[in-house]
Amino acid sequence: MENRGYDRVRQKSIAELDLSSVDGPITDIVEGFIALPQCFTLQCCYGHFLCAPEQGLHNIDPIPHGFSGSATYRIAYIAFCLENSPRGQALRQSLARLSAIDPEFVQFGSADWFWERCVNSYALQVEPEAHMLKDKAILGPTEALQTQAARDRFFEELRVLLATELREHQAG
Repeated sequence: MENRGYDRVRQKSIAELDLSSVDGPITDIVEGFIALPQCFTLQCCYGHFLCAPEQGLHNIDPIPHGFSGSATYRIAYIAFCLENSPRGQALRQSLARLSAIDPEFVQFGSADWFWERCVNSYALQVEPEAHMLKDKAILGPTEALQTQAARDRFFEELRVLLATELREHQAG
């Protein structure tokens, strides 16, 4: 829908962005999307697997080899506000296609509470389908490893999409 304040809100969001608060493994993605005028990042999280009580909430270590317990998983996601323009709409379609990476683990949509704060906002998340409406889930070892693999593929494919978008933007 039309958002007459899009440019102002985008500039404010970029000015207030503290890249040091972004999870290290996805800082490059957030930085890359800053260059695209048809979007800006609202929030993001790399997705954290807590496999032991001593691990901090922002643990980015992979699940240990041979892990056999349960893991607390805090979802991986990235939320965008998209400009109501042909490029913004094309980016929305490209982002939506990323759910095909693994439909049982990758979802695309728009949360009401994001939309209320910022129209034309969309999110991609990596979460087992049974837990897709939760911020975190307790996963058994097999499901945790599947989720980790889906998360890693998701961010790889998001980087590929971003590279294509950046090339198109630079080409005009």
